[in-house]
Amino acid sequence: MDNTLANRAADNIRILSAAMVEKANSGHPGGAMGGADFVNILFSEYLNFDPSDKNWHMRDRFFLDPGHMSPMLYSILALCGNYSVDDLKNFRQWGSCTPGHPERDLDRAVENTSGPLGQGHAMAVGAAIAERFLCARFGEWMSHKTYAYISDGGVQEEISQGAGRIAGHLGLSNLIMFYDSNDIQLSTETAEVTSEDVAMKYEAWGWRVTTIDGNDADQIREAMAEATAEKEKPFLIIGKTTMAKGAVGAKGESFEFTISTHGQPLTHAGASFENTIKNLGGDPKNPFQIFEDVQAEYTTVLEAKLKYATRKKKRERDWASKNPELSEKLESFLAGSTLEGLDFTSITSKPNVATRQASADVLAYLAKSVPNMIVASADLANSDKTDAFLKNTSPFEPGNFEGAFFHAGVSELTMAAICNGIALHGGCTVACATFFVFSDYMKPAVRLSALMGLPVKYIWTHDAFRVGEDGPTHQPVEHEAQIRLMESLKNHHGQNSMLVLRPADSAETVVAWKMALENTKTPTGLIFSRQNINDLPKLSKKRYTDALAAEKGAYIVVKPEGTPDVVLVASGSEVATLCEASVKLVSEKNLKVQVVSAPSEGLFYNQSPDYRASVLPAGVPTFGLTAGLPLTLRGLVGANGEVWGLGSFGQSAPAAVLDQKFGFTAENVYIQVINMMKRQGKL
Repeated sequence: MDNTLANRAADNIRILSAAMVEKANSGHPGGAMGGADFVNILFSEYLNFDPSDKNWHMRDRFFLDPGHMSPMLYSILALCGNYSVDDLKNFRQWGSCTPGHPERDLDRAVENTSGPLGQGHAMAVGAAIAERFLCARFGEWMSHKTYAYISDGGVQEEISQGAGRIAGHLGLSNLIMFYDSNDIQLSTETAEVTSEDVAMKYEAWGWRVTTIDGNDADQIREAMAEATAEKEKPFLIIGKTTMAKGAVGAKGESFEFTISTHGQPLTHAGASFENTIKNLGGDPKNPFQIFEDVQAEYTTVLEAKLKYATRKKKRERDWASKNPELSEKLESFLAGSTLEGLDFTSITSKPNVATRQASADVLAYLAKSVPNMIVASADLANSDKTDAFLKNTSPFEPGNFEGAFFHAGVSELTMAAICNGIALHGGCTVACATFFVFSDYMKPAVRLSALMGLPVKYIWTHDAFRVGEDGPTHQPVEHEAQIRLMESLKNHHGQNSMLVLRPADSAETVVAWKMALENTKTPTGLIFSRQNINDLPKLSKKRYTDALAAEKGAYIVVKPEGTPDVVLVASGSEVATLCEASVKLVSEKNLKVQVVSAPSEGLFYNQSPDYRASVLPAGVPTFGLTAGLPLTLRGLVGANGEVWGLGSFGQSAPAAVLDQKFGFTAENVYIQVINMMKRQGKL
């Protein structure tokens, strides 16, 4: 594409972007207008993809970080034939495929839901890791690039530090990022909030960095040539771009480099929409059009992309014919069928162990049985017990991805966003771990996992105040209630947006992992105890067989003859306490006691009314025990039930002392149940 046509195509993107925001009377035109030159060169001359097969596994990936620049993305994808002009006209409207911030849509080549600033480029780091992981197993013939686009706001978000550090440390030379440095943000000039030297910062992390005029086609090409040739380091192109490039006012005066154009239609910003469209070579009466010469050029571009993909696919077929076993393995990775044939009944634990230890026993098995599994930990592998997986593989190292363990360092949010990127890339099963209290740091990424429907497995250990001596800063109290809200929230497909499981013993932990791995449509939260837990009583010959009923979200672990006089319900550690209390209630009060383990409240509500009634029968006094907020079990015990929980922050003391002080003992449960039944006239 010669520069005259390249500039015209970029102006076409600017016109479409401005027009989308103007028609919607909402959005961000300025940044999209400034970034048009780069995305035009990237998509037309460098980004490799198959126009006829959007989900082709060897395509280059493009991750947009600043989602408010969606008009730019939709416009370039319209030039590529993925959106119609009518789609652009429907920007930000009900039911449109062009929402205000992009949402993952592989049919239209949108790789990621951008979410809050900073997460998009961290996902790109994850995709680059996944590509290296796969190439380490199947060969460099399947290599491809990951491109990220970041803005001033994304650089300022703290997550950028974690993403930059990790990408540089691992030497992700397949990652190329464009930093749209236009010196303007939503409410200020960038100089008013930061004076850091971004180039030096990234160089210190181990990146190669070049700074260019981000609106100059030749300089973009030169930088891209350097970046694509780089073999050892990730590459950052700092593009000094012009906010609202081409925008003018009523008298033709420039409205470039203005704060006002960042987050509102040009007319609201004080510029003239009509004059701007004229200035860019468009028709103000019909701004929603793709120029004929630009469309013709992109027809040629797409033909070239198709030819490239055809050659690559032939190379893959040739490789497959020479390596049939590896080819079959790759197909299983890509199809997600590596989990077939797992024997969960073979996984055993010592009696009465902590569920984090039971999880470790599962992870040791998975490390040997799931060849495409990647496990990450935020500097807690020996405490969250993911080291059981690590002992059966090796960690990622700079330039070496033959192992399957990702040491993320102390960066929970970055780790979670990177795992989203690994899942987005495809071909890998991914899990990440930290203490449950630190899920606070991860929630923005967990929310995007849920919104995108990504099957990331979140391992959260040290699940309650029984962390003990570490004190309230490290003792989750409100966290389970917060995470379980995601089970009540539906995703775009009408599914519970997340599966949250807090298993009650080692057998239930194995079943929880089985459920997590079988859940390929949404993220799963696995909440494990630090302290040992007594195994639950058996109803059949094997406790694992009983625990399979956890797949319905809640099930009976102690069942009386006939209709129960009282039902006790909990999840996790507290179920064993209820079982112990039930013995006392039976022996001393001759009550018929039903004990229920409810590892997933959301899953339980998906069951039939008859099943729910059999587990939690109506009209029967119901008592709940939770180491978190009483709110956690309020829905399960019902309006007439009662919950014993923790209504305040914890304290620093040994776990056994805290159990006594907070009333999490069989003796106190016995007292509370008797008092509840007396208040209800049932005793």
